[in-house]
Amino acid sequence: MYVGDCGERVTRAAIAGTPARLSVLVLGLVTAVLITSCTSTPTASGPGAASASSAAAVSKASITVNPGAGARGVRPSDPVSVVASNGTLTSVVIKAAGGAALSGSLSSDQATWTATSSLPLSTTFVVVARAVDADGRGKTLKSTFSTLRPTATLKAVWSAGPQGKKVGVGMPILVAFSSPVTDKAAVERQMSVSLSIPIEGSWHWFSDKSVHWRPKTFWPAGEQVSVTLGLKGIDAGNGVWGTTDYTFGYNIGSSMISTVDVTRHTMTVTESGRVLRVIPITTGKPGYATRGGIKVIMTQETSRVMDSTTVDIPKSSPDAYHLTVKYAQRLTWSGEFLHAAPWSVASQGHANVSHGCTGMSDANAIWLFGVSKIGDVVSYVHSARPLEQGNGWTDWNLTWSAWQAGSALA
Repeated sequence: MYVGDCGERVTRAAIAGTPARLSVLVLGLVTAVLITSCTSTPTASGPGAASASSAAAVSKASITVNPGAGARGVRPSDPVSVVASNGTLTSVVIKAAGGAALSGSLSSDQATWTATSSLPLSTTFVVVARAVDADGRGKTLKSTFSTLRPTATLKAVWSAGPQGKKVGVGMPILVAFSSPVTDKAAVERQMSVSLSIPIEGSWHWFSDKSVHWRPKTFWPAGEQVSVTLGLKGIDAGNGVWGTTDYTFGYNIGSSMISTVDVTRHTMTVTESGRVLRVIPITTGKPGYATRGGIKVIMTQETSRVMDSTTVDIPKSSPDAYHLTVKYAQRLTWSGEFLHAAPWSVASQGHANVSHGCTGMSDANAIWLFGVSKIGDVVSYVHSARPLEQGNGWTDWNLTWSAWQAGSALA
């Protein structure tokens, strides 16, 4: 008898007397027995074995996203967060196609991620978040949400005089909006004015699309003004939303204030309270009286064509005119200017013969043009014709209490 490597007993006779074909079969059986008895291990069986193995591989962590999957109409101010339960977050990426990922912060326990950047409008975001449980088994969640689509967007334009140049002490801050603002308080709260010389001032709404800011009195010379319109993500009401923040500013120059006396036919020009020149002038004749009140220089042109048809005087009228004037400085939208009027020099200082403009000699017009700037104040006294509100930059004709009452936050 022989003992195999694993203890199987095989007799010599059995081996010697077996035909070759049977020998091969027996050898195969012996080999099979050896493999079975030396290498096999018991395996689980029964209907519950497969499910038990799968359950062992599932992470216990769960992930919740706010806004929820598929959410629509999310407002820019709505919070965005990702929370892991029974685990910690290892990665959070929220971004729009072709855009930068939202910035955010992770809590100290790594269970909550909160967005710190605002949401743009009309955008679909894809969320990809991953968490692991205490055993290190991971779970990934993907979802999407979309921000609201406004019916209109709110953009702003402003006037602050020529870029890089100083403006006069009467220059108001003028802001015009592209769409009507119905929630004026919400928008006004996002508009701020920073000053190098602290003074009192206020916003005043003239319409749903126009708002101005001015100090209680004329600006101090040397004031530096910075304006911020934080409109991005602001609900202006009635489906109108802001999409952009704006910042602009300008510097106030010397205090140039002129007084036009329509009965004395003079224009007294002062700088910082000091009289620079008294200019003989002519203003509007009967039927075309120059308006009284505080006006502000809005534009400056070395040459301008003036046509009576633009102020409703037809070509057939004996008062019709079409001529080129020099050194024209606009004071009203209705067409009142300071300008050179060499044709009326004989009347200047003595009579009013114009169609409403303030005329002077060439020499005086050239001088005045050279010392003036956008935003300088020109006050008209002793005129029986009032200046209509809004016919130019007429802000200074309102009392301070009336001006403040025009604020949405008053």
